[in-house]
Amino acid sequence: MSWLKHLYFNLYYFRTPPWDTQVSPPELIEFIETHPPGRALDLGCGTGTNVITLAQHGWQVVGVDYVKRAIRGAKRKADQTGVSAEFVVSDVTRLEEVHGDFDLVLDIGCFHSLDARERGSYLDNLERLTKAGSTLLIYCFLSDIESSGPGINESDLKAFDQLFSLLQRVDGTERGERPSAWLTFSRKADEKMELAADN
Repeated sequence: MSWLKHLYFNLYYFRTPPWDTQVSPPELIEFIETHPPGRALDLGCGTGTNVITLAQHGWQVVGVDYVKRAIRGAKRKADQTGVSAEFVVSDVTRLEEVHGDFDLVLDIGCFHSLDARERGSYLDNLERLTKAGSTLLIYCFLSDIESSGPGINESDLKAFDQLFSLLQRVDGTERGERPSAWLTFSRKADEKMELAADN
């Protein structure tokens, strides 16, 4: 991640960033209510609101953000709430400190801010950290090729096709203006494992 982008996000956390609503979205709550607890990874967790919500519902959760100030706030909130969760300061394109298989990966506004190279590294990490049947729940801005700023277009979505199947897409708008979408993916079964099972 560029130093300029890193500085931009760090400066935002000297006040409350506009994306830090302190409320878990209904899409996550619906998922929690319809799935048994497991291991969850929140990429770009900010001050930990969704990590805490998942932990309160029995999930083992790891929250990742590269802004140290945000992670300090997340740890403080978790302590105050009395939940157990792991928080890691890391870039989502690296994640060397994160290991194991996760049943849920949550990304609210992270992938759509990455450039093409960073998105490749992000997907490599998803391949390493998920298993067949794992859910990837993403909120993102939508854009066309001419748009500037964060966002993904239809061709960007195809990057997920090799590893994931798209189960659901719900389009909307951010604050009634910017096109956005909630995307629910499921990790595909490994073809080698399928062949072995068939034999």
